[in-house]
Amino acid sequence: MESLLDPNIAYLVLVAATFFVLIAIAVPGTGVPEILAVFSIVMAGYAIYHLYVNWWALCLLVASLVPFFFAVRGPKREVWLALSIVGLTAGSLFFFPAKDGMISVSPGLAAGTSALYALILWILARKVVQSAQGRPRHELSALIDQRGEAKTAIQQQGSAQVAGELWSAQSQESIPAGSPIRVIGREGFVLIVEKDRSREA
Repeated sequence: MESLLDPNIAYLVLVAATFFVLIAIAVPGTGVPEILAVFSIVMAGYAIYHLYVNWWALCLLVASLVPFFFAVRGPKREVWLALSIVGLTAGSLFFFPAKDGMISVSPGLAAGTSALYALILWILARKVVQSAQGRPRHELSALIDQRGEAKTAIQQQGSAQVAGELWSAQSQESIPAGSPIRVIGREGFVLIVEKDRSREA
């Protein structure tokens, strides 16, 4: 643990802690980023407890999480992301000051880490935004009122081809295999269909 009292090591741990917190915000629910974030925060906390820190830099780090949240969830994402990257970089860089008031972290390490950190955050936020903007392929609600074809006889259960994919289907009426169908609802991942009489010969 004594190695954490080296400002350079403490700086890297602090950057890792903020990085994993941001990953947990951007991609919640996986568990791994959350565990790594807690582990990094504990180690960074040890360094913070034993080293002199700039508390304004800590406030800047915490405040920078807010624009990152908007960068992956709201409009004007590039602006919010830029603000977050600047705040996180400056906050982590000036977090452990030297006695002369300047930074105690190696300038080369700080510059390289900051550049890599900003690049990874930019790519991460862009990927999350693209994923959020893309329509889920299996969004069943979007299939309602779509037309398709019964691949098996459908009543209590069966299968139907809708939107180029095969789905489990149910119907209140008996629908022979090969009949045109229309989706009128869903129950979980099962489509509720009826015979599409507008397409019957």
